[in-house]
Amino acid sequence: MLLTIDAGNTNTVFALVDNDTIVERWRISTQDRRTADEYIVWISHLMKLNNRTVDDVKGAIIASVVPQMVWPLQQICRHYFKHEPLVVGAADVKLGIDVQVKNPQEVGADRLVNAVAADVLYGGPLAVIDFGTATTFDVIGSDGAYLGGVICPGINLSLDALHQAAAKLPRIAVTAPEGTAITGKTTLEAMQNGIFWGYVSMIEGLSKRLKDEHGSEMKIMATGGLAPIFSDHTNAIDTVAGDLTLEGLNIIYKRNR
Repeated sequence: MLLTIDAGNTNTVFALVDNDTIVERWRISTQDRRTADEYIVWISHLMKLNNRTVDDVKGAIIASVVPQMVWPLQQICRHYFKHEPLVVGAADVKLGIDVQVKNPQEVGADRLVNAVAADVLYGGPLAVIDFGTATTFDVIGSDGAYLGGVICPGINLSLDALHQAAAKLPRIAVTAPEGTAITGKTTLEAMQNGIFWGYVSMIEGLSKRLKDEHGSEMKIMATGGLAPIFSDHTNAIDTVAGDLTLEGLNIIYKRNR
């Protein structure tokens, strides 16, 4: 089985892939001060609960948007799983797509991995909306090339900023409002409607602008934990792919092996 590790700004996901099927996935909050020993205690315990062992792992690949995370994750793979991991972004790891931006090194590893998976699994032209710490829109051309994208504040970042900057506004969770009314009758309703429908409007507006720029035949797909919530309330999203990054890591590993 292949061990795939997706280290994001908020959470890090460890997953096992067997014959292109994700058979296990475990999530932990991202903390760049964790050591390899701390990670292996956590992951080995979860593997044991699912009747897995470190010997089941025959290869590993890492994508991280947090540079400090790369070293301890490499150490886990080397010393405990006994495999030298591929690291997305390293010079010797080939993505198999043309990255058509001014400085490819600036693009987050997760965005490039998503582009690889989206091209293979769905085919361009398309745009991938990833609801993560930041909400990103990434554009893949008809020939599979990564063309760039848009980066917006993530919905939870916006909620935290609203709570911290306005003393009387409470911290709220992201939920889909009941019904379609925009006007809130309480402070809580006003905040929930503003955040939720504001992001729906952003999705619809940016999707339209991207289609105007790249062609109306462009598909819009979404990934990330909040993707299903928003896709149920707008026609702008054509497809939801919850495991896009993990699938992309599997594809990149196979291309390099």
